Amino acid sequence: MNNNIAKRHRVADLFAGAGGLSLAAQQAEMSVIVAVEFDKWAAETYRTNFCKAEAINPPTLYEKDISHLCPKELREKHFSGQSGCDVLLGGPPCQGFSAHRINDAGVNDPRNKLIHRYFDYVREFRPRVFLMENVPGILWDRHREYLEQFYQEGRDAGYHLFDPIVLDARDYGLPQRRRRVFVLGVDKNVDRSNFQWPPAPSHGSEKERLVNPTLRPWVSCASVFLPAEPGDINDVHMQHSQAMVDVFAKTPHNGGSRKDSGRILPCHMEHNGHRDVYGRIDPAFPAPTMTTACINPSKGRFVHPNQDHGITARQAARIQTFPDSFIFVGGLMAAGKQIGNAVPVKMGETLLRHISKLLSPTDEERPVDQRKAELIPA
Repeated sequence: MNNNIAKRHRVADLFAGAGGLSLAAQQAEMSVIVAVEFDKWAAETYRTNFCKAEAINPPTLYEKDISHLCPKELREKHFSGQSGCDVLLGGPPCQGFSAHRINDAGVNDPRNKLIHRYFDYVREFRPRVFLMENVPGILWDRHREYLEQFYQEGRDAGYHLFDPIVLDARDYGLPQRRRRVFVLGVDKNVDRSNFQWPPAPSHGSEKERLVNPTLRPWVSCASVFLPAEPGDINDVHMQHSQAMVDVFAKTPHNGGSRKDSGRILPCHMEHNGHRDVYGRIDPAFPAPTMTTACINPSKGRFVHPNQDHGITARQAARIQTFPDSFIFVGGLMAAGKQIGNAVPVKMGETLLRHISKLLSPTDEERPVDQRKAELIPA
């Protein structure tokens, strides 16, 4: 922590989870002032890692349902006068928009409305920029009304919203295939004339590198399977039955699938989906998407490359680019959920460093109440 922390861009992190975006903001040299997280174990993980007694200017964590907090009270307490909010972050719960939901499932899921509650905070906090993350399913036609309303709210509040974009973490040097939607909103008084969104990818496939030789190869996940530090409480995996261990033992190393193991269940006979279930991760390539069940081999390709068990919470966290010093609390299942819900730390850092180019010191010095008056349409 340097002596210029007071001059850093000030951040609020809603739906903070374990703190992937908060850590990304800190690594991008921003100062996280407020975080909101309702889940018990995610909040405890956040508190453990960010609110230590020895921390300098730690975030204030509100362990409450965001729908029951008052945005005005939070703004008056943390972002009044000269100390405005520069960046508002957040990934509203995405279960209603999930790709795993079939037909019209999730259309009326009450969690979908949380993206509008998120915007209540945008209106009140008046950040110079806000960044919302969600799953690609939010772009489906069945959910169009939610996103269209969100964009209308942004325009009415005096923001320019860039088109929603789907970014893949492996295109930015992360060891994971992970596609997520990002929506960036910018205060219309902020100069964005020389700003390009999204940032250009740094990595690409072999085919893409033939067209653009400046791209580097995708990063493999091999390094995440190095031994963890002794005593690491997250260096644990599921305890499987002997029958499952035998199945894993039959599965070829480095990418073998359920079909190779000979494990065929009635549900497998009915359709040809879920091919990755009980499959091994291939360390020569980026890992599959870490979901909330990433430590459970029955939920995807989450078996260790060459050991006969699922991956550990620490290995999943490494795939999400959390440092080994970051501790997840609540036990294995809670840790898996927190890890899968997080925005990958290095992905968030890349985006936030790019966004920080918009936040000029001149604009930063203007009182927040003055900016608020200028931004609200007459």
